[in-house]
Amino acid sequence: MTSRIQPYRVSAYNTSKHSENKMHDDTVAKRYGFDGGLVPGVDVMAYMMHLPVAKWGRAFLERGLIEARFTKPVYDGELADVTAEESNGVLSIEVRSRGALCATGTASLPAAAPAFSLADFVEVAAVAERRPVDATSYASGKWLGAVPRTWAADAAKEYLADIRETDAIYTREGLGHPGLLPRVMNKVLVDNAIMGPWIHVGTRMQLLSAAGIGDELTARAKVTGNYDKKGHRFVELDALVVANGTTPLAHCHHIAIYQPREQAAA
Repeated sequence: MTSRIQPYRVSAYNTSKHSENKMHDDTVAKRYGFDGGLVPGVDVMAYMMHLPVAKWGRAFLERGLIEARFTKPVYDGELADVTAEESNGVLSIEVRSRGALCATGTASLPAAAPAFSLADFVEVAAVAERRPVDATSYASGKWLGAVPRTWAADAAKEYLADIRETDAIYTREGLGHPGLLPRVMNKVLVDNAIMGPWIHVGTRMQLLSAAGIGDELTARAKVTGNYDKKGHRFVELDALVVANGTTPLAHCHHIAIYQPREQAAA
């Protein structure tokens, strides 16, 4: 039995226009073959999360499973249409913008969240001094940490506004949006090296507990892949995102191109 879910439309917003990652800058992104600065993949993933949360509510925030892959850019100010079809308890999600398929993913609600032990994920601090990214920055098997970050009060409200979230569950129940968790995964990369322009490719995330507004978030991440593909350098992380040093919030598999190939000049 397949059923369609009520679609969700977002006026996309580039939250990282002025960030260190110049792939979100119009001029630099065009050197890599794009029409302008990219809306961050983590924010497109946040748009996608609206549908499973609308369907399953807090239960999804406590034990939901979601996977997202980004195939084409979403640009600032453009409409992004998020649609889903449900079949056998799995939502198949698509994001389209400017007539193109920009992201695909799935979401489901396991009967229970799997158990993960903090002891299985090594806690390390982010590097004391970031250096320009090289082959050793994300060496396979290396453990990485992130500088802890909180999104409390005004910051939490601003984030919900930035991702155009309309579901009242977060303010009503004092919950952190799960879109913050892949942001923490990006922080692992940024906090351990000085990168040039780079691209978030995809994330698979098993939620383990609902985050609260103002939780201190960090990650314990192991590099599970570092390889070249079609001239791009990829990194893959396997990590536990943790609240307040004690509560596992999500188990994440995160993929990024940390050194993309530039387009040849015409």
